Amino acid sequence: MKKLFLGILIVAVFVLLLVVPVLAAEAAQEPAAQQPTVNWKAISAAVAVAASAFASAWAQSRIGSAAAGALAEKPELGGIFIVLEAIPETMIILGFVVALLIMIMA
Repeated sequence: MKKLFLGILIVAVFVLLLVVPVLAAEAAQEPAAQQPTVNWKAISAAVAVAASAFASAWAQSRIGSAAAGALAEKPELGGIFIVLEAIPETMIILGFVVALLIMIMA
């Protein structure tokens, strides 16, 4: 469980570190000739979606393997595991919302 929290913390810090240059670039309002060619908004939004997608895939792989073992012994638990398999999908939706906020607000 500690590894999971550490992984989430590392991803959150990484995303925040990518957002800071975006906000700093917007605040500076440099002339068009001196603006950097790197689009930090797009990179930050992509990392937000990718990190949530990888986290969701990891969670679903763990839930799927546990469900396969449990369903072999108790087939009546199938409905519960379908719900448990769908819960990590909300992480991708939240990552997409964060990406939209980065693109719109920053």
